[in-house]
Amino acid sequence: MDIRDLTIFVAVAEELNITKAAKRLDYAQSNVTSRIQILETELGTTLFYRHQRGVTLTPSGELLLEYARKILHLCNEVKTSLQDHSKPKGPLRIGSMETTAAVRLPEILHEFRKNCPDVDLFLQTGPTEELIQSVLSYKLDGAFVAGPVNHPDIFQAGIVDEELVLVSNSWKSMREYLYKIRKSTLLVFREGCTYRSRLEQWLRAEGLIPEKTIEFDTLEAMLGCVTAGVGIALLPLSVIERSDLRGFISYHPISERYSRVTTIFIRRADTVMTPALTRFLWITKSLFSVQFGSTPTNHEGKAR
Repeated sequence: MDIRDLTIFVAVAEELNITKAAKRLDYAQSNVTSRIQILETELGTTLFYRHQRGVTLTPSGELLLEYARKILHLCNEVKTSLQDHSKPKGPLRIGSMETTAAVRLPEILHEFRKNCPDVDLFLQTGPTEELIQSVLSYKLDGAFVAGPVNHPDIFQAGIVDEELVLVSNSWKSMREYLYKIRKSTLLVFREGCTYRSRLEQWLRAEGLIPEKTIEFDTLEAMLGCVTAGVGIALLPLSVIERSDLRGFISYHPISERYSRVTTIFIRRADTVMTPALTRFLWITKSLFSVQFGSTPTNHEGKAR
């Protein structure tokens, strides 16, 4: 098998469209089609089902995708390991939960860019479950997620403890608080978000079932809707304390069983620690330990 053919195969498998894969690789579409056919002939199996909307992986294609990602990752590791390690360079792909990206990462990224200007940094945000799968499939070198993560192929390190609080645009009393929850719309990130899971678990335990749910992809949109009175959300207290909207948002603690969560950094246990990733983690741990300690509270009121 040719490494180039595996690269083309992975691109088609991820895009599920030959035209999009060709554009991503800057290849002619006919070249991509030809290389896939050559790979199928060499392996003696069909890798894709073809249809009008694009392509879909066959069972053989699913199996090859798993191996192809490992092979390509190992090839990149070989190149990295043989390079001069005196100065970090090359790509670094980091994932993060939306809230961590908004509150915790800006200073880390600022320091990293100053220290490692030759590293090409890529950041992907998303819910914890999605980020874990991206790390396991070698799409990301590491990610900030809500822990713990129980997987034999994952190495994890605790970064910071967070307190989750229920957030609304206004609450004046406990009676109004409980009433609003029952009548409110839940504002949540998409499925796979640990904060969403914690909120739903707490609501079920308390017998509080809101009427509607709205999903968001960005923290900014969610906070804007909280401020406008669209609904309620469960977010880290650190997000509220650092938000420009903190004077317009109220928060209330929930049961400690559901409110405590640790942000961890994960990576595959079988990957080589590149100079870029090593430096990124060193900067992360330095900044979190000095400036990013958790600030738990046990009161309700206007966020300050």
